[in-house]
Amino acid sequence: MIPSYSVAVILAGGKSSRMQRDKALLPFGRYSSLAEFQQKRLSKIFSKVYISSKNNKFDFEVEVIEDRYEDSSPLVALVSIFEELEEVEEVFLLSVDAPFVSKMVIDTLYKNNRSVDVVVAESNNGLEPLCAIYHRSCLIEAKRALEVNQHRLQSLFEKLNVKKVKIEDLSAFMNLNYPSEYETAQKRWNT
Repeated sequence: MIPSYSVAVILAGGKSSRMQRDKALLPFGRYSSLAEFQQKRLSKIFSKVYISSKNNKFDFEVEVIEDRYEDSSPLVALVSIFEELEEVEEVFLLSVDAPFVSKMVIDTLYKNNRSVDVVVAESNNGLEPLCAIYHRSCLIEAKRALEVNQHRLQSLFEKLNVKKVKIEDLSAFMNLNYPSEYETAQKRWNT
């Protein structure tokens, strides 16, 4: 299969405090970690797949973009990604703990990818900022938000041209924040 899109980055630098273990490193499917599962899956859709993290903690071959700032947040990751990938104009960001975001969801976002700073999925739970296409045009405002310690991506969206794309598949955004959610996801994937 020829990859459809250019660059994806899996966000795997969170603290995983509710899981009480680093969820990026939890086994998933037939892979040794959720991070490897996501990387292999997205490699079929994107020409280049990176992982964003505080450090390279992974036991498989992958290019890691390390956060350039001390704080931990998706905003720090976003700024670090665009600073590292200077030639890249847009990236698809996906949280490591969202294994059910399908190619169909990604295709739907890319069909709406025109003349905006961000194309973000919107589920019945609201915006899903860690399932979105970010353009380099958001970097100036992202850096400003970082300077004033405003790390919420939804606050950043208020200053950007954002296209919200309604996604009806509720199961796509099942997160794995707690051990029980991880166990449910494992069962769902293996059935």
